[in-house]
Amino acid sequence: MEFEDDTPTSDDEAVVVLGVVAAPGQPIGLARKLVDANLIEHVQTSFPGARWQIEIVEASVVQPPATDAQIVDAARDVLLEREWDLVVCLTDLPLHVGRRPVVAHANAVHGVAVLSVPALGPTGLRQRARTTVTGLVGQLLGADADDLRDHEKSPSKSPLRHRVRQLGTDVDDEGTAFTARVLTGNLRLLSGMVRANRPWRLALGLTRALTGAIAAGVFALVTADIWLLADTFGWVRLTGVAVGSIVAITATLIIGANLWERGSSRQSREQIVLFNTVTVITVALGVAAFYAALFVLATVGALCLVVPQVFGDALGHDPGITDYLEVAWLTCSLATVGGALGAGLETDEAVRDAAYTQHPAEPV
Repeated sequence: MEFEDDTPTSDDEAVVVLGVVAAPGQPIGLARKLVDANLIEHVQTSFPGARWQIEIVEASVVQPPATDAQIVDAARDVLLEREWDLVVCLTDLPLHVGRRPVVAHANAVHGVAVLSVPALGPTGLRQRARTTVTGLVGQLLGADADDLRDHEKSPSKSPLRHRVRQLGTDVDDEGTAFTARVLTGNLRLLSGMVRANRPWRLALGLTRALTGAIAAGVFALVTADIWLLADTFGWVRLTGVAVGSIVAITATLIIGANLWERGSSRQSREQIVLFNTVTVITVALGVAAFYAALFVLATVGALCLVVPQVFGDALGHDPGITDYLEVAWLTCSLATVGGALGAGLETDEAVRDAAYTQHPAEPV
């Protein structure tokens, strides 16, 4: 079932397709009422920059009991199959962000939002749902509070309008040119998706990786052979080990948790290029933040635990601050490799929850 806004616009060539997947029963009934309540005009007015289309599909994407991650993955599969740009899933299952129950949440990286219809309450259902869905669309576009304020003040000049237009513009090139145009043409959208995903919080959600890193770091910090290696490696080798350790844990997380997507159709390939790019940037920035935190801890640990006299005897010369920093640097790199081993023990769901931040909808 497809609905299209017929309001004249200068951006007719750019079309953004918003899919609505609704479970049978109350969710699909609400989806149809939203169309009757002029949802498409509301979204078009709130986020100009392209012509919006809404397609409604009645489907039970998961069988209960199901986790939020399973709902997002299933809705993502429908999005790619039907070549939509964004999707909102209306479900009758409860939702959570962490352990906190929520009405809805949006995953900007996947382009998927999920709304729990029963959580909207018994009264004012249509109005609350329309407001919530519109807010979820804004979050899927990577908009934060500042973006929304700028958009309200000057819709024609706001970055959010540009993101909408880029999202709705088809890219027809192949190969490297295709990828380059997708990335450069959607640069604002991509940066907004990465920012909305909060990559610096990645390490906090990976307890096994963090435990493995700390264990490896403590072992390396009190080993005299590590002190000698750090002293003789030099800055070039230390940099190489650091880069290698970051690449190792990044690849472990992406490959181990099956975060890399593949597709064949033109529209899905454009979606997948954006998704995979955001995934790599998100995980790499998260690992870089993880590495920086470990470096600070390793530096403090080296200064507190490595006795200067013993350290000097092992090195054959009086240690200076540079020597302590070199030990902390190599220790941090080895600890990051230990974190990669720990990351391999994480469940796919834990990695996805850590890598892709779920943003709860604002109360309405």
